[in-house]
Amino acid sequence: MAKRIGVLAVQGAFAEHEAMLRALGAACHELRNMADLEEKPDGLVLPGGESTVQRKILMESGMLAPIKSWIEEGMPVLATCAGLILLAEYLSNDTRTCFRTLPVTVRRNAYGRQLGSFVTEAEVRHIGRMRQNFIRAPYIEQVSPGVEVLSETDGHVTAVRHDHQLALSFHPEVGHDTRLHEAFLQMM
Repeated sequence: MAKRIGVLAVQGAFAEHEAMLRALGAACHELRNMADLEEKPDGLVLPGGESTVQRKILMESGMLAPIKSWIEEGMPVLATCAGLILLAEYLSNDTRTCFRTLPVTVRRNAYGRQLGSFVTEAEVRHIGRMRQNFIRAPYIEQVSPGVEVLSETDGHVTAVRHDHQLALSFHPEVGHDTRLHEAFLQMM
């Protein structure tokens, strides 16, 4: 039976994640409002986009608390860019945290604005070398004990795993390399 993935679809690059996950045989269910949370998925994707907008919609719609409960109960999560910001326990340059389930400190827009976006190739632990697309990306300034560092770029942590949470500064969904999405599906 196909794994059922809930994809936060209130704003951002959710369609690209859905396309990649469907190509891998997963069933995707868009999470846009409280009614979409009635059937609990097997896993959760928090996509890139505007973290402040996503946080505001999560709060105003009432979806923040139930989704946080899912994460705290152990639901596997793949979070990219803004999703990483939503999971972070602390933000070094903002006070507006969201789920606070990932024990890291993140710097928002760490590489600058849109003109600071770039593509590189780097090693991802357990995966191998892969292309990494950074779009107005954050990076992780500090990790707590128990957080596994998976990748670094220019001396900054850009991918981590903590229990069932896989969080990335970059966007694997905009390329053709499915290995991180495959690793996420294997977490279920």
